[in-house]
Amino acid sequence: MSLPPGFLDELRNRLSISQVIGRKVMWDNRKSNQAKGDMWAPCPFHQEKSASFHVDDRKGYYYCFGCHAKGDALTFVRETENVGFMEAVEILATEAGMQMPARDPRAQEKSDRRTELAKVMEEALKFYRLMLNTQAGQGARDYLARRKLGPEAQARFEIGFAPDGWQGLWDTLRAKGIAEDLIIGAGLAKASTKGKQPYDVFRNRIIYPIRDPRGRCIGFGGRAMDPNDNAKYLNSPETELFDKGRSLYNHGPAREACGKGAQLVVCEGYMDVIALVEAGFGGAVAPLGTAVTETQLQLLWRIHDEPVIALDGDTAGIRAAHRVIDLALPLMEAGKGLRIAIMPEGQDPDDLIKAKGREAMAEVLKTARPMIELMWSRAIEGRVFDSPERKAALDKELRAAISQIKDPSIRAHYGEEIRQKRRELFGLGREPERDLSGRGAYSQSYQQDYQQGGGNFRRNYPQGRNGGRGGWGKLPALPLEQTRNSMLAVAQDAAVAENLRAAMVLAIFVSHPRLVAEFEAQLENAPFANPDHDRLRNLMLRNLGLEPEELTRLLQNQMGDYLENMMSLPHLRSAPPVVKVTDTALARMCLAEELAKLDAERAVRAEVEDAMEDLEGVADEGLTWRLSQATRQKQKASRSKLDDTSDMGEDRAALSAYLQSVIDQEIWRKKK
Repeated sequence: MSLPPGFLDELRNRLSISQVIGRKVMWDNRKSNQAKGDMWAPCPFHQEKSASFHVDDRKGYYYCFGCHAKGDALTFVRETENVGFMEAVEILATEAGMQMPARDPRAQEKSDRRTELAKVMEEALKFYRLMLNTQAGQGARDYLARRKLGPEAQARFEIGFAPDGWQGLWDTLRAKGIAEDLIIGAGLAKASTKGKQPYDVFRNRIIYPIRDPRGRCIGFGGRAMDPNDNAKYLNSPETELFDKGRSLYNHGPAREACGKGAQLVVCEGYMDVIALVEAGFGGAVAPLGTAVTETQLQLLWRIHDEPVIALDGDTAGIRAAHRVIDLALPLMEAGKGLRIAIMPEGQDPDDLIKAKGREAMAEVLKTARPMIELMWSRAIEGRVFDSPERKAALDKELRAAISQIKDPSIRAHYGEEIRQKRRELFGLGREPERDLSGRGAYSQSYQQDYQQGGGNFRRNYPQGRNGGRGGWGKLPALPLEQTRNSMLAVAQDAAVAENLRAAMVLAIFVSHPRLVAEFEAQLENAPFANPDHDRLRNLMLRNLGLEPEELTRLLQNQMGDYLENMMSLPHLRSAPPVVKVTDTALARMCLAEELAKLDAERAVRAEVEDAMEDLEGVADEGLTWRLSQATRQKQKASRSKLDDTSDMGEDRAALSAYLQSVIDQEIWRKKK
């Protein structure tokens, strides 16, 4: 079977060889240079420990210095999958999203046609370049001079001019013996609907040639000289050579520049690219008159892991940035992202460079913001979150956004970042810094501030360790020296009950991971004194974006031994919310109950602690009022909602009594 023209070229353009081979080998990161497409790994064709297998991503070939195996992506698939040539093509075509062509006895003829079209495009470019330097191109040369684009830059980017005539290019190409169907097929002329000769597509326009990564001229962009023209910019129509949704302006040179360490910068127009390149930013590209497409985004990531999107500093530019972010979220992989550089209002890269020079542009690119920053800004801009309903709406919107991310690790990190920003927005204070060991230990500075108490801790953590409503003293994570021998330390029954109740809450979350997102705020503010409980809670919240099954696996992997010990506690082994994993409604009801009791019990203990400090001074009626109010709240929470028999009759009362009894039994067992 013969393949149509350019099919293999398109296949190679869509798939980088490092992507194909990367599924079979482990890259040596010390020896590889991903930015330059220079990758090394142990050879998959013979047993070895050293990285002698070399992949050149830019050239599309591999070579092993040990066994001398060599070839391209197709050869690699044939050798590793033990398939024939056409089957290897089908495997790669499926991966690239390309449909295999039907058998066509005229395939060779079609292949020759693409080659002929490329030659026609080069002849057209010669015509446009010549016209720029004629009398007819004087206006175009004046315009380029006003844009500070000299002859060297014009030659570098092969800028031309299409004169204001209906058949100028048509007559020239026909005089060279080029067939009419090739001129029309290349998108250079259109057939007349009035029975006349075909007419030129580009008239009275400055011409910017568009080349593919191999350097072939595949299309043109034209900038109108007449300010009254309906279309300021016009691209070649879709042809067998040109697909604007799969092409980038300055693709080949930008890829080469990025391979030498340049930053990939994505801007909006031809002149922006030219201005950036002339200013020394060689890795500049632009989509062709449309919003960035999924295919273009994949092309960008093949050039650079983290392109910078530099869009105009106006409302349209911001909207375009958000569209790119929405497009990128489902496609992101580990190490592949975007940064957004917002230009000064009313300016594009060309304007900024001409007004303030290269340094100003470099500063804008240096301060490019990660995607999460713009996502957050869009979500909160112009909104007031002064009610639970509005806060819940924000949570729902952001959760829907990050749920589009397919990579579970990236999704988890986005969830953690949003959670931190949410805490800051709602004035919940900052969380203490953690070490990087994964053990959940607090930073040394946090511990020192806490142990010293007073000003340092109150100032640095004004809302407490977990942003509790009671302030810094309400949720102590580390026992203070002056409280170890206080009434709180002596009250063993209360402390044991609180610890067991916390274990019950966490066990319900572990058994019903879908409830973590639903009770996010309550879990975040739950007063866990046990460091292991706190660590488990934080692990759940940091990975809030994971699917329930993924979260369960993560918890088992990172805290499997602790979970096994916790779930083996007698009061959990027979607790209905834990045992009956399928009964989510029951679990939800019990969870709300236990969280309310836990919060009320800790509030009473906090008030007692504060009251003891006040007793050192002058006690007054306010002190006794505070204690009475705290006690009343505890009693209110202790009157279980489960005891309300109006809906579920005796079952709720029985369940409430059962839960309390197993906790009481566990307290008695521990005291024994």
